[in-house]
Amino acid sequence: MTDYAALKADLEGLPVEDNPAIVKQKSRDFFWYSPVLKRQLEDVSGDLVVTVRSEADVLRVLKVCFAHDAPVTARGAGTGNYGQAMPLSGGVVLNLAEMNRVRHITAGSVVAEAGAIMADMDARTKSHSGQELRLHPSTYRTATIGGFLAGGSGGVGSIRWGGLRDIGNVIRVKVATMEAEPRILDLAGDDIQKVLHAYGTNGIIVEVEMPLTAAYDWVDVIVGFDEFMQAVGFADDLGTQDGLLTKEIAPIAAPLPFDYFLRHNKFLRKEQSVCVCMVAPFAMPAFEAMAGRSQGEIVYRSDRASAEDVKSLPPAYELAWNHTTLRGLRVDPSITYLQVLYPFPDHVEKVRKMQSLFGDEVPGHLEFVRFDGRITCFGLPIVRFAGEDRLEEIIRLHEENGCPVFNPHRYTLEEGGMKQTDRTQLDFKRAADPKGLLNPGKMIGWEDPDFDFESQSVYLFPGLQSAG
Repeated sequence: MTDYAALKADLEGLPVEDNPAIVKQKSRDFFWYSPVLKRQLEDVSGDLVVTVRSEADVLRVLKVCFAHDAPVTARGAGTGNYGQAMPLSGGVVLNLAEMNRVRHITAGSVVAEAGAIMADMDARTKSHSGQELRLHPSTYRTATIGGFLAGGSGGVGSIRWGGLRDIGNVIRVKVATMEAEPRILDLAGDDIQKVLHAYGTNGIIVEVEMPLTAAYDWVDVIVGFDEFMQAVGFADDLGTQDGLLTKEIAPIAAPLPFDYFLRHNKFLRKEQSVCVCMVAPFAMPAFEAMAGRSQGEIVYRSDRASAEDVKSLPPAYELAWNHTTLRGLRVDPSITYLQVLYPFPDHVEKVRKMQSLFGDEVPGHLEFVRFDGRITCFGLPIVRFAGEDRLEEIIRLHEENGCPVFNPHRYTLEEGGMKQTDRTQLDFKRAADPKGLLNPGKMIGWEDPDFDFESQSVYLFPGLQSAG
């Protein structure tokens, strides 16, 4: 049993919070997107929140917690959806939000501490040299870069650059180990995969180096369609146009846009499906031509909107990815969602089949991306929740029809289908976290000695055996 009074005394000089209400608030993320996780994790809380401001602070906290056998769960902004930052075993919530310095910008890359807000990083890189991050989540304005790497997978920009799983989309990561004498490891190349989307189970990310690309004053565009599959066909055609620069392509089925996008619905009809896009300004004439050929109606474009609308309306990326679900939950708290892959090359037909099978029980929301070099789509469809049994049936029917589900109603790495634990990763955790005190309960491969490492399940972030 950890003596938290003694642990707190050993951390004298660092900001430590032990007010139960504040600790519980800092022990939560967006787990409530899932009614399953909401039931399972509602009462989860840490014992202390410790705020760090430097790499030296992180090493000190990890050393003290190791000596006291206290679990440590890293936290950035808490914008994850699967309980990634929730301390299942209590212990210390390590708040990295104040480690937020942008350290270095060059042509093509930026180095920042783990707690840097991604929008703030872009503001710095744009001002410095007209560059921006390749990828960001819909929570761009609040999410930290360390949290994105530890718990995210891709997002806005994935139509051009793929996801975090793709080599080259992260240049370097510095992580702190949890040992008697914690170390800083500098990971690059294939080794980066050990800590991407690992929920901080095998090291605390303290600094990252990310690639940059040219920044544009992206035009937010909403194109309306009479039928959802028209919007899907348009999105698929648009995504394959190598000469037409886009950053976001998201078809969303009626009635979701009208019902959920409350500040935009003056531009929409309830029966209208849409494709939400971000387009480089110079590409707008070509985009208009494509929309016209596809019988699409451009109902909103930020470059021709009133100053009042541009100021008051949320940006396109806050209509897409997980923000689509977030806006839906604000209107109808009974809904939930899934995360689906529609594999290339018959992805459009798979979408059509799922729409035909489920109809308005599972209204479509797709995100077109580059996946293994091919243009295809992920789904984040809304599910009109009718109980856990039906939710499992919907997942089963997707998978039986060749559409793998990365289950957002599970909090472990493996059960969610996002991260494959293999022997290489387990060996890394043994070295970096020998007592298993980093975010315990999230890696089945560590907790269960009978775990099947040879599972043929589909994982978004594959194992590392093939990488040596």
